[in-house]
Amino acid sequence: MVGEGHYLIVNKNLVEALGMLLLLAAPKGWMPGVDSLVVARRCRKAALSGEGRPDAAAGSEAVEAAAPRRELLRHLIGFPVLGALAYALYHKRRWESLEEKYLLAQKVDATTSATLKHLNYARLSDLKGTMSYGRIGQLRISRLILGGNLIGGWAHSRDLTYVSDLVLAYHTDDRVISTFRLAEKCGINTFLTHPKLLRIIRKYWREYGGTIQYIADCGGGGELLGMVRLAIEAGAHACYVQGATADRLVREGKLDEIRRALEVTRAAGLPAGIGAHRIETIKACVAAGIRPDFWMKTLHHHNYWSAGQSGGRDNTLYSIFCPDPQETIEVMRQLPEPWIAFKVLAAGAIAPSDGFAYAFRHGADFLCVGMYDFQLVQDVNIACQALAALSGRDRPWCA
Repeated sequence: MVGEGHYLIVNKNLVEALGMLLLLAAPKGWMPGVDSLVVARRCRKAALSGEGRPDAAAGSEAVEAAAPRRELLRHLIGFPVLGALAYALYHKRRWESLEEKYLLAQKVDATTSATLKHLNYARLSDLKGTMSYGRIGQLRISRLILGGNLIGGWAHSRDLTYVSDLVLAYHTDDRVISTFRLAEKCGINTFLTHPKLLRIIRKYWREYGGTIQYIADCGGGGELLGMVRLAIEAGAHACYVQGATADRLVREGKLDEIRRALEVTRAAGLPAGIGAHRIETIKACVAAGIRPDFWMKTLHHHNYWSAGQSGGRDNTLYSIFCPDPQETIEVMRQLPEPWIAFKVLAAGAIAPSDGFAYAFRHGADFLCVGMYDFQLVQDVNIACQALAALSGRDRPWCA
């Protein structure tokens, strides 16, 4: 889906051209293979039977017996490749880990791993529905938004401390660009992440002609207004005060900083939002008369294994990202602004079929979900199915 490298002279095309020249110059009978073995056998039989000698049969047997074994081995050298392909096919179809089998047998939801039970790459031809869209201001946004935590290396993997480094190593530039392109082909037209990833987003726009929209969270790494201005200058389509940042500012009584961030964003002609992990943050902003163009709020139920291992309501870092889902649903029902729900899978602990349906049913207008490239097609199908099966909502559509 993307070019391999950016070399001036030595690249994939040159290597392939040299390989083709080698094939062109090689003698006809030089290349090994099963087809060559069959052709050589037929030629020997034809040569012996065509001479019309009475001892042709005996001569044929003698020639066959004299065929060198090393020639046979040379022509069968490709058989290990077939074994490797068979292994890969078996692995792709259904090769479960023993740990996952045990957890599933115990009816445990959390596997502290990717949400897929089997690493089975779905193709674009496997799409079963068409993505629906809503609006925030003038922006037309897919109901399913690609989140940036996995691409940026923020895996929220609980006590598995190595996972963030692992997913960061997996997401090379080519992998991220391929993920963007596949997301767009699936109907996802918006990416939401930290300004830290501006470099790769702009590379995708400029070098690959990508059109995916970018919503900046403007959190961490610097003063809030500075991050807002950085995102605007880089071409963000919308900005919002990141959840942890907004939670902290509300706790410290610095609501004016949130208000100023919205003003700067709107002055640039962009939709301005407020994020939160705690519903108290949203309630405080509403009480202070600070109303954004959209909200970012966590939403997930607590019906998963690791939620029962938490230390209580305030344990939002280890396993619970929406401390009080019912209060969140009730508060958000009263607000007319569009709502992007995030952490709807509780960082991989809830199955997408469960988490997506729960969030849409209880009022979310959009879902922001971190997805690997091999999960995109399946997650789009699940989101489309959840929307199609939606018979009622606790909140009218606000986007």
